[in-house]
Amino acid sequence: MQRRQHSWRDSTVARIATLPRKPPMIVRESGLTAHAQIEDWLADAIAVGHLTPGDRLPTEHDLAAWLGVSRMTLRQALGELAQRGLVTRTVGRGGGTFVAEPKLEQDLTTLAGFSEQLRRHGKVAGARVLAAARIPASSSAAAALKLSEGDPVHDVRRIRFADGRPIVIEHSQFPAGLFPGLLDCRLDGSLYDLLADNYGQRPHRARESLEPVIAGVREAEALDIAEGAPLMLVERTAYSLAGQPLEYARDLFRGDRTRVVVWTSELGGEL
Repeated sequence: MQRRQHSWRDSTVARIATLPRKPPMIVRESGLTAHAQIEDWLADAIAVGHLTPGDRLPTEHDLAAWLGVSRMTLRQALGELAQRGLVTRTVGRGGGTFVAEPKLEQDLTTLAGFSEQLRRHGKVAGARVLAAARIPASSSAAAALKLSEGDPVHDVRRIRFADGRPIVIEHSQFPAGLFPGLLDCRLDGSLYDLLADNYGQRPHRARESLEPVIAGVREAEALDIAEGAPLMLVERTAYSLAGQPLEYARDLFRGDRTRVVVWTSELGGEL
């Protein structure tokens, strides 16, 4: 019986050749849950490349037995990893738990449009326009764009794609007086390139704020995710080199497919 157990464990680990032969030690102490430790261990294995995109994990039964935990504990860990976008879980014939593609990094240190961000990752950007209209500026848009409430703005709502997969819902507003005829242009490419090429105005810097939210029915349908899935709301006001506000935007990024990166430096002077 002991020999069969040893052979079975070896074959389980052999399905993922780069994992260690021995399971991680689960610390049984108050405040340290087993599922959180397993989640951290698997997340680390993905981060360092021991598990790569497309790798299929052993079955829940096999992996739970190898780790020495219950299937319920393992499911909690895998569920958290799925929420974080590190694994995908499918059911049915050929289903299982698979290591997900790496998240797209949204670097807020330098101002670049979504299309430029994707080019840096070797991805193909796409867009589908949901709505485009000239509307009166709301109080928040007017404040951001330094307009009077009710002044006309071009309101553009789009879904952005990376290699054909929906990633973000963009909602941008531009001063209509600054960009006449904008809505007559093609709006399925880079809007920042459009502003530069047609109007000689390119956003140079931006103030951006981040807030975690959850997907409602419409957001879930547009992004092909479950209702209640995590999203990152990025609110942005973009300015020209001269400091004139050019865009006010509220974008919703899929939390399972993107992550935000910000570089910081030491604050100059003494506090």
